Parts: sequence; structure tokens; C-alpha cells
Amino acid sequence: MRKSGTCNSFSLPCYNKVMDIRILELIEGAKQAEGLTVVIDVFRAFSLETCVLENHAERLFAVKEVDTAWSLKEKFPGAVLIGERHGRILPGFDYGNSPADVSKADFSGKTVIHTTSAGTLGLSLAEKADELLAGSLRNAKATASYIRSRQPDTVSLVCMGWEGKKSTEEDLLCAEYLKSLLEGSPMADIKERAYELRCQEGKKFFDPAQKDVFPEADFWMCIELDCCEFAITAEKREFGFEMEARHA
Repeated sequence: MRKSGTCNSFSLPCYNKVMDIRILELIEGAKQAEGLTVVIDVFRAFSLETCVLENHAERLFAVKEVDTAWSLKEKFPGAVLIGERHGRILPGFDYGNSPADVSKADFSGKTVIHTTSAGTLGLSLAEKADELLAGSLRNAKATASYIRSRQPDTVSLVCMGWEGKKSTEEDLLCAEYLKSLLEGSPMADIKERAYELRCQEGKKFFDPAQKDVFPEADFWMCIELDCCEFAITAEKREFGFEMEARHA
């Protein structure tokens, strides 16, 4: 039964129901995910998608394959292509997977098509999920609020890591933070731990030799905690997923 009120420090709706919250990882984790599933990609896919939706994209599609992205562009002439493989922008695409770059763009009236090595792959693999969300540190609180409004029995938090093959600290941190919010005990040191990522998986953003692929500005945007006020749902379509901003 729903209980009225809010969790004062994070303004999340409070409910009596206890959820079974599972933290899973990588390709196998995505395949095992059940219930309401959050596919997490902090560096950088789903951090970027918050920017695309904040910048007024009319439609946003996430697809697994590069060929699918090109085919979809034929269906939506004038669509913006965003994507990467191994971190690098795909040939012929308008943008790579850089939140800092897309944050400067106005996507009003535009269809955006997005493909990545981890985040969009994870969505396609989570075939057992009842409902799919895309998660990052930027919209963690909004995502938790949306989940609690849905009252699922089971929540799967899938950390996609590097290309779905290697565990990374930022996605695990996001999953732990989401779990703490859902359980009503928000992590007290989340800001400090997010900042510490600069010496972990985030160190590539500070490597001069990789600045063309991983600009420093991306790091700071990806750890900008709870700056986005909506969750991102992923609705299955014949060619991939349509991503939409949703409030609880």
C-alpha cells in the first residue's frame, strides 16, 4: 500500500513496499536482468542522453548496431547521428559519445539516433526485463523516484562497464547510489566517491594523449550528481529503443 509523504533529504516518495534490488554486471548481467531494469552507463552513453533530451530532441532512438543507425536515418531524413566504438566517433556521424559536445547543441525538432559500445548494447540484451530505464549519476535521484512510483517487486541495476566486458567503478558506484536511494538511506559520501573516480576509470579524461576521444569536460559532466530531473525510459521498437524523459 502506498504511503504518503517524502524522504526529507532527497524528496523521494516513501512507500512501505520492500523491493528485491539486484546489482548485476556486464553482458551476462544484462541477460539475467528481471523486473524493472536500469541499464547504467555513466561514462558516457546515458549521461549524454540526459543532455540530448534536455536540449529538446523531438525523438531519441538507441540502437545496438551501426548499420541500424544508418538505416534508421533513411527513415528519418535529417536525423542526427551520435555514436562511438572503442570511445571514438563513428565515421560519418555528427557527434561522438561526448556529453560536453552535445550539451552545446540545440536538438529542437530533431530526431537523434544513438549507438554505443556498452549502454545501448545493454538495453538490447535485457530481454527478460518488464520495463527498461537508462541510468547515470546525472539522473540517479530522478530514476529512483520514478522506480518507487512504479512499485516493482524486482529491480535489476545493470552496470555495463567498458563495452560490457570489463567492470568499471563509475557504473558500480551509480548502482550502489541508486540502491541506497531506493532503500531510503542515501549514501552520505556519494559526492566524494564520484570525485575520486578521476583517479580510477575516469583518469582517461585527464590523459593528454586521449583528450581527442575523452575530453576532460566529459568527466565533470558525467559526475554532475542529480542535475537532471527526469528518468529515461526505453520503449522497445522494431529497430531498437525509443528513449523518453519521464517524471515520477
